[in-house]
Amino acid sequence: MPKEVLLGVSHESSWWEGNHGRPSTKGGYGPMHLTDTTSGRTYPHRPGEGPVDTTGTGDPSEHTLGAAAAMIGVTPRTLRTDELQNLRGGAALLASYQRQITREISPDPGSWYGAVARYSQAADTATAARFADGVYTVIRDGSRRVREDGQTVSLPERPDVRPSTSQLASLRLRTLPAAEVPECPAELNCRFVPAATSNYQVATRSAQGIDVDFIVIHDLEGSYDGGVSWFRNPSSGVSAHYVLKADGTEATQMVATKDIAFHAGNYWFNLHGVGIELEGYAAQGATWFTPAQYRATAALVRYLAGRFDVPLDRKHIIGHDNVLPPRPARAPDAHWDPGPYWDWEKFMALLGAGAGAGAGAQSDAGVARESTRIGQAVMIAPEFGENPQSVTVCDPECRTQKQPSNFLRVRTAPRADAPLVSDRALHPDGGASTDRIDDWGATAMWGQEFVVADVSGDWTALWFGGQKGWIHNPAGIHTRPAPDARIVRPASGADSVSVYTTAYPRAAEYPEGLTASAQTRFDMYAFPQGQAYVAARTPVGADDFFPATPSRPETVVTGDQTYDVIQYSRRLATVNHAETRS
Repeated sequence: MPKEVLLGVSHESSWWEGNHGRPSTKGGYGPMHLTDTTSGRTYPHRPGEGPVDTTGTGDPSEHTLGAAAAMIGVTPRTLRTDELQNLRGGAALLASYQRQITREISPDPGSWYGAVARYSQAADTATAARFADGVYTVIRDGSRRVREDGQTVSLPERPDVRPSTSQLASLRLRTLPAAEVPECPAELNCRFVPAATSNYQVATRSAQGIDVDFIVIHDLEGSYDGGVSWFRNPSSGVSAHYVLKADGTEATQMVATKDIAFHAGNYWFNLHGVGIELEGYAAQGATWFTPAQYRATAALVRYLAGRFDVPLDRKHIIGHDNVLPPRPARAPDAHWDPGPYWDWEKFMALLGAGAGAGAGAQSDAGVARESTRIGQAVMIAPEFGENPQSVTVCDPECRTQKQPSNFLRVRTAPRADAPLVSDRALHPDGGASTDRIDDWGATAMWGQEFVVADVSGDWTALWFGGQKGWIHNPAGIHTRPAPDARIVRPASGADSVSVYTTAYPRAAEYPEGLTASAQTRFDMYAFPQGQAYVAARTPVGADDFFPATPSRPETVVTGDQTYDVIQYSRRLATVNHAETRS
């Protein structure tokens, strides 16, 4: 086959990287991204927190690695790690598609357009064409890259190549509009630059009845251009719907809002969320999070919240640091951006949220409020500029920095020298949390709502992460009442409630041929009788999603159970609605 086609497909599939034998988010291996989504291998820590799809189905598009291995007579294991054999396998797969479409192996690179589009395993013409067009752009313009291992790979430019785009019709894929016009408010300078097709899932969320319930704020831990480049890199395995520049002058949409971006490290939250990445670094937030960036981000969030009817409160407008991973083993690697220096007080005011969630926050910040009462719900509301907190930052050398912050420390007793509460997902031995910036288990953030468990002098106890945690709150100065909060408790007669971080259907509710996603219980977390937590106003239904393939329509699986999304600690959690009472 033409060398240009093989190199072009590998470039668009992996940027010529082998990824050290590890799978992409979609279970693709090697420089040709040959898929095997049911290998059963898991990787608890990945750059960017892209979860590996290890559920999979029997659909052929999810098992191209096995098909390619059979074509060239090697084992699937070999194709995962041997880059030369991976290239041979990918070439054999491409050749098989070419024979199906044109019945000949042509030396003309342009005549392989249909096979290249088919290689994407896309179920719709727009996504298949985007992949193929990317391949032929790199063939036409040429490319040269230095891989992670130091090897230089180059593809000389071939401006004479003319792709046979008419072959796309022979694939008989479904028709979806290509999202080339950015979905942005008029006041933003916005463009659309698509993420790599392997870094998100094509979907029609609204048409399938999948609600967008969360808008998730992240920071890139890097530059604007670097973030755009990272999401275009097919080996990254991650994406966000939007990327915003620190000075507010530019915004890039990279995934259509109908589609599912891989940004939160928890697929169920991705299924129901829109992800926004900000240029900047969480540990340097005061430097990077400019007034212009706050205004631009608020304009985008207002626009999205209006489109999808997302409530403007901190149970729905959240940070990546408010999302727990789907499995306990991944908690130590959970991201904590945008971090302690994103001014939620200012941001929620810019959104025009209700007084209980930010609109009037600055009018009486820092003044004593009515006495807190046991059993009432309160919102965490320290005045950002008057709330300096010390944190230890290690990168790799450790330093202590004290700056205005959006959180309060949560302690085991009502005194300043008491240990910080322990988060068992981070400290399995029950040891106290620390003041490290990435040790997030003992911090309550601005706008979050909790139930008062006790009061002692200047200290207020909250039901927090399965325990009684104390915040310094003289005369209620760091909290405000949340009278409209919906409080949930264990149902009468129940000893405790199981804590989850997803809301999937039960295994028996999945159709034959579709593998159930694991609804993993966080056994180290407690929600016993006597405790209470604030939940979102409306329970959510159990659901899951399987994207379309060339041989299967996209499928939404729903269950008959509903779940409450609760403010459990710094992170949100889910509990079965049938196990609670309001």
